[in-house]
Amino acid sequence: MTSLIHQPHAAASRTRQFGPGPRRWSRTDPATDGCEDAFEVRPAGDRDTMEDMAKREKVLQVSDLTKKYGDHVVVDGFNLTVRAGEAIALTGRNGSGKSTVLRCLIGADRPTSGRVEVLGRKASETDPQFRTDVATIVDDLDFFPDLSVVEHLDLLARAHGMVDPDDLVDEILAEVQLVPQSGQLPGTLSSGQRRRLALATALVRPKKLLIMDEPEQRLDVEGVSWLGKRLAHEMTKGLAIVMASHEPRLVKAMGARIVRLGDESETNESLVEPEQAL
Repeated sequence: MTSLIHQPHAAASRTRQFGPGPRRWSRTDPATDGCEDAFEVRPAGDRDTMEDMAKREKVLQVSDLTKKYGDHVVVDGFNLTVRAGEAIALTGRNGSGKSTVLRCLIGADRPTSGRVEVLGRKASETDPQFRTDVATIVDDLDFFPDLSVVEHLDLLARAHGMVDPDDLVDEILAEVQLVPQSGQLPGTLSSGQRRRLALATALVRPKKLLIMDEPEQRLDVEGVSWLGKRLAHEMTKGLAIVMASHEPRLVKAMGARIVRLGDESETNESLVEPEQAL
């Protein structure tokens, strides 16, 4: 049986025919003018009622999460429930603990106390089921230096058993506008291109929960608009999302619920509309 790790190299050795695809992020490309209708947007006013949301599957449960570094308390007794098709936007000042919470959610940091569960299982980055259910975009991903852009996506699509992985990879490459760079190594990409590759790695695989730290970084106006619509579309299929973001357009497009982190005088959770909270 051929190892999955070798399949991307085989895929890269054949001639891949990439179509032009939709060009969504070019400032000067008139083809982007119609991209607003590409995905359904979920305005904040059209969000499900709390009663409807309570009937959905509980994807993430955070209970009394506390994280200390020495005597310094970064996160104190944080609680959160996220259900299928729901988006959460973590906000707060720099140093309020947003990134720390995200790292605890993905198992990269161990909480000092408290519990994180994904679909009823304790969150652990060493758990194969956890790695299947959760996709992450936190900081800059550690890409394999010797695998090209297309090889990264091929590897993920095949490892996760995606149907028609070649076609899927081609579509995602076109969508994030990395077709011309498909044969390049990550180290040769610009900062913005690396961000697009990170987004592509999340889009090319199945997932129940997507966790992101400021996904709008290094995206232009068109890119942020596209990302909001794309994620809102994924939510209609049941994807749960937790992200740290200060980009009101992204939060509004997703109809995200605001959770504010900060000092004791601030509430942990807010149900105000995104345009009012940011």
